[in-house]
Formats: sequence, structure tokens, C-alpha cells
Amino acid sequence: MMSDPDFWSNPQQAQEISQKLARNKDDVGLFNRLNSSVEDVETLLELAESEEDESLEEEIKSEISGIEKELDQLEFKLMLNGIHDRNGAIIEIHPGAGGTESQDWAEMLLRMYLRWCEKKGFSTQIIDSLQGDEAGIKSVTVMVTGEYAYGYLRAEIGVHRLVRLSPFDANHRRHTSFASLFAFPDIDDDVVVEINEADLRIDTFRSGGPGGQHVNTTDSAVRITHLPTSIVAQCQNERSQHKNKEMAMKVLRARLYEYELGKKNEELAKIRGVKRDIAFGSQIRSYVFHPYRMVKDLRTDVEVGDVDRVMNGDLDGFIEAYLKSKQSRQ
Repeated sequence: MMSDPDFWSNPQQAQEISQKLARNKDDVGLFNRLNSSVEDVETLLELAESEEDESLEEEIKSEISGIEKELDQLEFKLMLNGIHDRNGAIIEIHPGAGGTESQDWAEMLLRMYLRWCEKKGFSTQIIDSLQGDEAGIKSVTVMVTGEYAYGYLRAEIGVHRLVRLSPFDANHRRHTSFASLFAFPDIDDDVVVEINEADLRIDTFRSGGPGGQHVNTTDSAVRITHLPTSIVAQCQNERSQHKNKEMAMKVLRARLYEYELGKKNEELAKIRGVKRDIAFGSQIRSYVFHPYRMVKDLRTDVEVGDVDRVMNGDLDGFIEAYLKSKQSRQ
């Protein structure tokens, strides 16, 4: 396909194909590298046995250790084998009941996930955000771009619980707050999601919250409602109404795809007579700041005492433990 003279006539499609080729080359390269390393070890072993040379022992151990590390990484990636696990992700964070307290907690979670994305090398873009009345956020939607972003972030879907001495309570009492995270895959353009234009209501409005001169003074923000399902997507981060509409449609496609996928899974569950795991709306993790400091994942019992490290985006231990436990259950 890339040898076609007209390959770059469609830059977006060309870029996607180039990325797929690069991923395939990485996979083949990893196999070839591991295969070559194993052959090197076998050669060293034969040499050590034929010459009775014990000095090669450390070199052999080092080679085997390197192979084991690469295999561990490969084994973990094989857990991310869902149909869209390799895709980017769109995440939403919403506070629970509790006003300012839970809205502040939602913003703390947003910061934590932005830090985690930065550590993983993922790029992020906040495409919609509604600020809280006093502090925090009422909702936020973030586009996360990077390989396997969705595969990782689907492990974080659920309700996150905070226990702390409230900075918003004059009596400085302990409060419990909740906020939820949901993730859905950034759908490739080659995935067909049929959307009838007649089923859409498109509203434009003035962007809220902090922004530049043009962002807050023109009706550039776009809200799209899919009338048959009442699914809503909106974007207000761009100055251009056209760009905001384009991004909102991208989010709507992803949400509709996830909606249809959810309906199919429910039908399959009824046929099999198996109750599905409840992801959204289930408490998955507790973050305790007082009377002691600890973060505990309620699905895997993984505990971390260094709360600050977790809030600064160190989440891999929780994510890997959950994916491994899910793999073992399957």
C-alpha cells in the first residue's frame, strides 16, 4: 500500500497505515530479537560445555536475565488483548454527591491521571471541562493518545473513594468523597459506526471557565445530542467551532460504539446465564489520607502506604495487578 504513488494523497489514512506498519515491525523485531538471544545462549552453553569454561557462566546468566525481562514485558502486553486495547482512550471523570468536597476530589483524580499519562509517554488533551462552583470540577473529558492507552485505562474504570480531613469544613472534620472514572476507546476511522444526521441535535454555546479572548466571547463550543439514545458529546477547548464539532463527533462515535458493544455483551450474558462484572459505578479503590495514609485496591488487595507517590501518578502497580488477576480468572 505504501508503494502506491497516491499513498500520501490521503494524509490521515497514510499516517494510520504507517503507524500500523511500525507496530507490526516492532512485534516482528521483538520476536527476532528474542529468537536471536536464545540462539546466543545456546551457543554459549555449548561452548562452555565443550571447553569446560566456567568463566562464561556470568555472561550466560546475564543473557538469560535479559530474555526473562523482555518475556515478562511481552507477557504483560499479551494481557492487553482486547479488540481495542492498543488504541488511545477517552476518559471522563465525574464527582459523586457531596458538592465542593467531591468536586475537589474529581480534580485531584484528574491531576493524578494526567501525571500517570505523562510518565507513560502518552499525550493528553482536555476536550471538555466544567468547573466547580467553589473549587474542583463538575466533569471533565480527556483524550489520551498513545499505544495501549485504553488497555491500561480500562483497568481504572469505576468509583474512587477518598477519606480525608476536609479543607472545606470549618471544623476540619473527616469526610468521605467519591468520584467516578469511565474510559472508552478512541475508535479507528475504519470502524463503522452508523450515525444518521437526522438523529442529531447540534447546539452551539459560549465556552465557560478560563480561556483566551476568543474562546469565551464567541459561540464556538459545540454540544451534539444523539436523540435515539440521548448520548451527549461536547467540546469547547478549541477556538474554532468547526474543530470543536469535529472533536465532539469523534467522542460521540466512541460513545455510540461502546453503547452498542454494551448491548451485545448484555445479550451474550443473558444467553450464557452469566452475570457481568459491573465496571462503572463499582468502588474499586480507597485513598485514605486520615486517620492513616494508605491507598488500597479493593479488587486485588494491593496496598501502598506512600499516598503522595500514588497521587503523583504512580499507578502501574495497581493496573498490572488488576490485569493479571483478571487474566487468571479468565
